[in-house]
Amino acid sequence: MNYRTEKDCIGKKEIPVDCLYGIHTARAIDNFSVSNKRVNLNLIYAVVEIKKAAAITHSQNGTMNSQKAALIIEACDEILLGLHDNSFITCAIQGGAGTSTNMNVNEVVANIAIKKAGGKCGDYTIVHPLNDVNLSQSTNDVYPTALRVAAIKLLRKLSDEFAELQTELQKKENEYSDIIKLGRTQLMDALPIMVGQEFGAYAQAVGRDRWRVYKVEERLRQVNLGGTAIGTGMNADRQFIFTIIEILRDLTGLGLAKAEFSIDLTQNNDVFVEVSGILKASVTNLIKIANDLRLMNSGPRGGLGEITLEEVQAGSSIMPGKINPVIPEMVVQSGIKVIANDSAITTAACYGQLELNAFTPIIAESLLESLELLINTVKIFSKCIKNLKVNEDKCKEHLLNSTALVTALTSYIGYDKAAEIAKEALSTNKTVKDIVLEQGLVDEKKLDSILDPFQVTKPGIPG
Repeated sequence: MNYRTEKDCIGKKEIPVDCLYGIHTARAIDNFSVSNKRVNLNLIYAVVEIKKAAAITHSQNGTMNSQKAALIIEACDEILLGLHDNSFITCAIQGGAGTSTNMNVNEVVANIAIKKAGGKCGDYTIVHPLNDVNLSQSTNDVYPTALRVAAIKLLRKLSDEFAELQTELQKKENEYSDIIKLGRTQLMDALPIMVGQEFGAYAQAVGRDRWRVYKVEERLRQVNLGGTAIGTGMNADRQFIFTIIEILRDLTGLGLAKAEFSIDLTQNNDVFVEVSGILKASVTNLIKIANDLRLMNSGPRGGLGEITLEEVQAGSSIMPGKINPVIPEMVVQSGIKVIANDSAITTAACYGQLELNAFTPIIAESLLESLELLINTVKIFSKCIKNLKVNEDKCKEHLLNSTALVTALTSYIGYDKAAEIAKEALSTNKTVKDIVLEQGLVDEKKLDSILDPFQVTKPGIPG
């Protein structure tokens, strides 16, 4: 293999001759190869959009040769088409507050531009990664801004997926509004409830999640781009600072705005903790719903059997015919991962010191992973909800064999007597109705009206 020699403030290093990355990226590979997980491409693309916005700004302001700026812009466009994904090879976990990620992008953009100009990779007299691609920027304003851009785009997708899940739950609410079943508290028989009401409660919870995810985007729209190293804007003139944010707003289609106090956003990451907290709140609902479905689907003979989930794969390598609730199980595990990521984000945000947080890379990796994970999880979960079926006969069987209806009698015979009847029903396998009639506590016509489970549940049916 042929090599080219590049140098930095530390010394020289041999780089494969046609590699689009350079010495800074190569050193990052040596230093941070702790996993096979590379920097999230959503973050990379957001950084590239910033590089493109900077080149456009410098060209408009006359602070960069227009031909050089055009080469940088063309290089960015190629990257945004996904043509050079394999050139972004730095590990997601890295020291330096994201400098290696920023430099990886700077070097790849520069070398693509150099090749477009007819030069060879590494000939930075044509386009320089720092003097040109990174002109008027710092990792410390580029990286947090890119994270905000990437997060907003993913939040919008997630909000759409939650809306779809809410819709599927509402469809089930309407479809099964007339099917009654046994409601349970603490896994014990409680009161009658309509199946539709259960799904309606799920839809309400997911609706709140959708709204929170949609609204939190507002917290990410202020960016510190132009603040450079510590938020003071050194090495970036005023015209550049205001112009680049306008151009980036146009490129991304997002309502970005200059931070009121860039120093704040350069050193503080609480907004990412807030976003992650909302994701964590949403998975508490997803996990709860998924576990409810697992319980109601349990069986097919030895469990509740009140619903049947779609059979999507064989469940066992040793037990023929066994089908497991694998989609809800996946949802639960995705939720666990989001909760774990929230812990990492919270901890890393605490560890900022003075004018910068050096641990932003793990915040970025964890937040973007959670967002991607949830987008895909919710999409699959929506299909699971859509295709499940309710077993009406099983629902009524559980209800009629329970003592749930005895609660309706407390206003007529008192709590203590109702408790006695419940205990007797369990010990004798008689129904509540049979015992009440045997003891002559209420006449049959009146009793039927009292114990009509549809009457009992009607007050709770959404209008």
